[in-house]
Amino acid sequence: MLPSVVVLLMFISGTCAENPAIQFVLTNKGLQKGKHRVTDWIQQHLENVTLPDISSDIHIPILGNIHYTLTDISITKCDLPEPSVEFYPNVTGFKTSISGLSVALTGEWETHYHIIHDGGSLDMAVFDLNVISAVELGKDAGGHLSVSSISCDAQVGDVDVRFHGGDSWIFQPFVKYFKRQIIGKIQKSICPSVEEMIVTLESHLQAMNVSFDVNQLLSLDLNLTSVPVVDATSLNLGLKGEFYNIRTHSEPPFKPKSFTLPEQQGYMMSVGLSEFTLNSASYGYYSAGLLQVDINDSMIPPYCPVHLNTTSMGRYIPQLPKLFPGLPMSLKVYARQVPVFFFQSDVVKLGLQGSVKAFAIQRNGTQTPLLTLDVDSGFSGKMWIIDGRLKGMVKMDNVTLKLVASEVGSFSTDTMEKDLRLGLPVVLAKTVNKVLAQGLVLPRFKQAQLVNSVLKVKEGFMAVSSDVEVYF
Repeated sequence: MLPSVVVLLMFISGTCAENPAIQFVLTNKGLQKGKHRVTDWIQQHLENVTLPDISSDIHIPILGNIHYTLTDISITKCDLPEPSVEFYPNVTGFKTSISGLSVALTGEWETHYHIIHDGGSLDMAVFDLNVISAVELGKDAGGHLSVSSISCDAQVGDVDVRFHGGDSWIFQPFVKYFKRQIIGKIQKSICPSVEEMIVTLESHLQAMNVSFDVNQLLSLDLNLTSVPVVDATSLNLGLKGEFYNIRTHSEPPFKPKSFTLPEQQGYMMSVGLSEFTLNSASYGYYSAGLLQVDINDSMIPPYCPVHLNTTSMGRYIPQLPKLFPGLPMSLKVYARQVPVFFFQSDVVKLGLQGSVKAFAIQRNGTQTPLLTLDVDSGFSGKMWIIDGRLKGMVKMDNVTLKLVASEVGSFSTDTMEKDLRLGLPVVLAKTVNKVLAQGLVLPRFKQAQLVNSVLKVKEGFMAVSSDVEVYF
């Protein structure tokens, strides 16, 4: 049971003590919900379980020593009581107990008594099986979540065995002699089986990737930054949460700040995402030289009163139509510095420091440089989750223009800046905000779906608290 609960964490977690940029918190509600789902899964799959063979010698009065083997033992029915699973701060892990488990089994029996071999079928019932197990969670050198068995104790209350076929009528009266050995064999096999499952789980955890390529440029590092933190009501995993440029793998010139993800016991889990994670992605794109775009007139919205040609731009640069009459234009827009996200209470802010180079496109297709502008702008937005969709809105806070180079002479940027302040909000409303108003469906995983989710933006991070529907 306990390894199956821990395996739920395997899909979520993924070197030195550093501030995590992503935190995952599993609450007691989530642990208990996971316990219910795992219990249902175990109940459904018990019919496929085959137990190890039991073989030994037993001394029966009158008959003497008899060697017996019980084989092909499989479960036909299981009365699986609700197990108890709880966070176990003493060992930074979990403690699980199952009490009063009863199992009905069938199998085959064989006996060897001198030169006489006999066999048949058997029915067996195990009553009042109690198992208490504890595991410790940790972090290995590669940043993987690790799990190890700390303690295990198993007790079997009683066993009833019915032999059928062969000379079973001879052995049935002596079941009491078999029972003691069978109980001992079962008790001795349970904890090694539990520990073997935990070792298997540990090997799967070590084989898991903790770095994922999200596209051809960026990878996301989800190494654990420290050992898990467990208290009486929750488990907290701190993850590196940093995007890297796949080609350079260079570190950004900033570090993640510490933040405390508040517990939300009313939800099964919470995920905290710091502004560092988004800014590391921004740095990855910037360092790769990808935060630039070439714009021509075909990309200008039809409703825009100004278009990319020297005649239309004469509104802002009076001498331009005279110097380059009737020519189309193109713009190269690029970031001068890394765009930076800021998370404040209920607001996400984005600062952009960019430049624009303008060109006139000659009749032969060559581009003649005209001017360079620095364009600095700030945006703020709100985000929320409703009906399983991420929604929001963005507005422009400010924009400033500065002429830094000109091949056509000096001119005032006041009118251009004024129109930009009027035009950008319209573009945002018709593009970005239109999409955000419809909402983006929250990601669905192969075996899980987020439900009843809420999003809150705090100082330096945002938190999503949610329940989870798990499908096996």
